[in-house]
Amino acid sequence: MSLVLKEILVKDVMDKNFLIAYEDSPISEIKEELIRDYKKEVFIYDKADKVQGIITMKDICNFVREKESNINQKCAIDIATKGVISVSKDSDLLICRNIMLKNNVGRLAVLKEGKIVGVIRQEHIRDFYYMKVEETSEILKTAINYIHEAVCVINNKGIVIVWNENAEKLYNLPKEKIIGRPLDEFFPNAINMKVLKTRKVIENCYHEPRDGTHIVISAAPIILNNEFMGVVSTDKDVTEMKQLSDKLKKATEKVNFLKEELEKISNREKGLVIGKSKVIQQKIEIAELAAKSSAPILILGESGTGKEVFAKYIHKISGLEGEFIPVNCSAIPRELFESEFFGYEEGAFTGASRKGKAGYFELANNGTLFLDEIGDLPMDMQSKLLRALQDNAIRRLGSERDKEINVRIISATNRDLEELVQRKKFRMDLYYRLNVIKIEIPPLRERKEDIVLFIKFFLEKLNREYGKDLTGIDTDVINILTSYKWKGNVRELRNVVEQMVVLCRKDFITKDMIPEYIIHDVERNEDMSVLDKLDKKETGLRELLDSYEKYLINKALKESKGNIAKAANILKIPRSTLHYKIDNYGINVND
Repeated sequence: MSLVLKEILVKDVMDKNFLIAYEDSPISEIKEELIRDYKKEVFIYDKADKVQGIITMKDICNFVREKESNINQKCAIDIATKGVISVSKDSDLLICRNIMLKNNVGRLAVLKEGKIVGVIRQEHIRDFYYMKVEETSEILKTAINYIHEAVCVINNKGIVIVWNENAEKLYNLPKEKIIGRPLDEFFPNAINMKVLKTRKVIENCYHEPRDGTHIVISAAPIILNNEFMGVVSTDKDVTEMKQLSDKLKKATEKVNFLKEELEKISNREKGLVIGKSKVIQQKIEIAELAAKSSAPILILGESGTGKEVFAKYIHKISGLEGEFIPVNCSAIPRELFESEFFGYEEGAFTGASRKGKAGYFELANNGTLFLDEIGDLPMDMQSKLLRALQDNAIRRLGSERDKEINVRIISATNRDLEELVQRKKFRMDLYYRLNVIKIEIPPLRERKEDIVLFIKFFLEKLNREYGKDLTGIDTDVINILTSYKWKGNVRELRNVVEQMVVLCRKDFITKDMIPEYIIHDVERNEDMSVLDKLDKKETGLRELLDSYEKYLINKALKESKGNIAKAANILKIPRSTLHYKIDNYGINVND
């Protein structure tokens, strides 16, 4: 009750229609006005319009009975109760109730700047309390019926007082028959009856309240103010739990092979590099050998192949004490090159920090400096970078002293540096300085067996990022994604998986969630592969004809959306003939 009343403020429920009278007003007039307006009280003001007291109809009746005098000769001030207990309009009803109980009064004046603006009576509190109780009761009733489990509540006599809709369904027993009756009349062995006697909690027990009904039940005593009030129980059908378990098992099986493959390459510390293909395993082996030395490494590959991932992996397993500092060489303005790479001293130039600033080389000292997009570095910057690499020392802007550095250099680019050297767009001496150990990362289309591993990795990662619980991917999706060329490589694949995860409304990813451009590209490539086969001279005539006929049938089925009659009409052959050829070629119409 306290919580209900605390939610309601006086200003929201006070009666703004109240009576006032002055000290010299005749009692007879006050009585008539109270009767006429159906009011129980009138507030008494003095000539300065300040409230001085209150008169209730009960006060008038008591005065007449006790004094036995003519009330018509009396004025308001003669019988008014002096002093009025008041509250502000921002008080809550709980405060009002407590004040009324403490002072044994039936109403409170609501004051603002010394003036009465309303009145709060006992019936206001009572009416709003019961209204809220009814409202809360309806909410609880609805909530209990929405609970997936069957809910039963009995009082301390064993009488059923709550029996929700799921209890009706589970036991095929309408609430009209059981509510108000002893529970043991229907279920003699019910767990509730045991808790009724022992008053101890029972959790997750298999129970058979009647023949043929097997459930998992939990029951607990209801204790209010140290008084035992009854028992509440929740029941769940074990069969439904089994069905949920089977669904989860089927969903898990769809990605089991992904887990097994991922675990095979996780025995060693390869947390940053994913791949089981032979070509990527060879690159990993080179990276591991290179990590043991301090030789500069040049990583080549198309955009999105994971060059920075390889660089981080090499740094991770090298055991270097310093940090991994990545630098995008294409994003550094020419005029800021020296300050960014070598740092500057206090006051080196206008706007310089008072404390000076360490450059990339100092930040990467005893660690790894990763020079990404090295092929985009202008020639004048290349010479300054080469000097630092040759001398193993840098000089801050504004400083007169060199500072020795111990930095592992890993460079990366998607450009052909040898061609840039020939075109005099890249310094040959810098190229050979950087290209001591070269690792070429193959594009994703050349390591298709790794696509499944990346899909699994991204699915788990994005599930966590977006708070989802996608359990797997349909086989059709895997087939399409592994057939796609992935011009954007791993970066494009991650983008596609992220799009499917974000837009997925189910618990697993299906073919309809794949971006249209991928499906169209795969279908076009499949069509071209059939036509390419027809151009090969070594292929026999029978094989060529069968391949082309199968291609035409599949194309007609796609155009007709699997309708055999429409496909036969497109091909200008009888439907029976088409059925025979579909069976002969093992074509799946549903595809």
